[in-house]
Amino acid sequence: MSEVLAVDAAEITKTYGSFTALDRISIKVAEGEVYGLLGPNGAGKTTFLRMLFGLIRPDDGTLEVFGRSWDKHGVAVLDGVAGFIESPKFYPGLSGRRNLQLLAGFDGGVASERIDEVLDIVDLTDRQRDKVGEYSFGMRQRLGVAASLVRDPRLLILDEPANGLDPAGIRDMRALVKRLASSGLTVLLSSHDMGEVEQICDDVTIMRTGTVAYHGSIATLREQAPAQAHRITTTDDDATEELAHGRGLEVTRTGDGLAVHGSQEDIDALITDIVGAGIALRGLDLDKTPLESLFFMLTEPTPDAPAAEIDIPMTSGAHR
Repeated sequence: MSEVLAVDAAEITKTYGSFTALDRISIKVAEGEVYGLLGPNGAGKTTFLRMLFGLIRPDDGTLEVFGRSWDKHGVAVLDGVAGFIESPKFYPGLSGRRNLQLLAGFDGGVASERIDEVLDIVDLTDRQRDKVGEYSFGMRQRLGVAASLVRDPRLLILDEPANGLDPAGIRDMRALVKRLASSGLTVLLSSHDMGEVEQICDDVTIMRTGTVAYHGSIATLREQAPAQAHRITTTDDDATEELAHGRGLEVTRTGDGLAVHGSQEDIDALITDIVGAGIALRGLDLDKTPLESLFFMLTEPTPDAPAAEIDIPMTSGAHR
């Protein structure tokens, strides 16, 4: 694998008047990995992706794509780079195939076989002659990926590719990204969904209001995640809370019961205690996954645990 990073951003800062969109963030993406840029809306994800495409420039810091920078190499930075910011746009009155042909023309055109290939990759071969205006939102997202792949890129950048999709569309998009990654393509995608990133990405940077809350591997992040929480509703929540504390479990009051954190074995033992005490169990559901809980801890500060102070080790450099 090349030692040149696909993306090497160091101490990037971007301000708009008194508003700081990015505050000295550093992100390093190795070739051949699927990298997630995760954070709630307004965290600065799209601002950073716009910089990669040269749509905006940083006020400070350095940014290189495959060793090239906008200051030194200009538009050549985009050689081998493709993707889309927010949702891709097409001519609705033209077919999916015709849209791809027109877009390919901006790069000097491609062989018809390449159009066939990318349509097959995104599972749109059967609908290629239909007008894009007749496509579902998920199909238009996949057509956006196809338009990016026409360039045969080394780096594919996707901004919230599953945003707005129904469950079936999310499943299809995840499967598509996994297929692309298995081919050796470097993928950098942004998302506000921890579950999506966990299933797709090797490494991740979690952002909060323009700063980096964590960057490193998903495996390391998973090791730091809190225990799984279960939502438990009974006829006597006070007594249930005492039983949980008796087993050393962490309990949080919710609007409709208790959130109990612990291993599956501990929860099973607690349920046995509840039933044995003659308390009726009215509800038992999984709460947020451990990584989702950690994501909210990192990005949504509370008086007891400000997000910036959660002690999770962050690694530097590329992660493969």
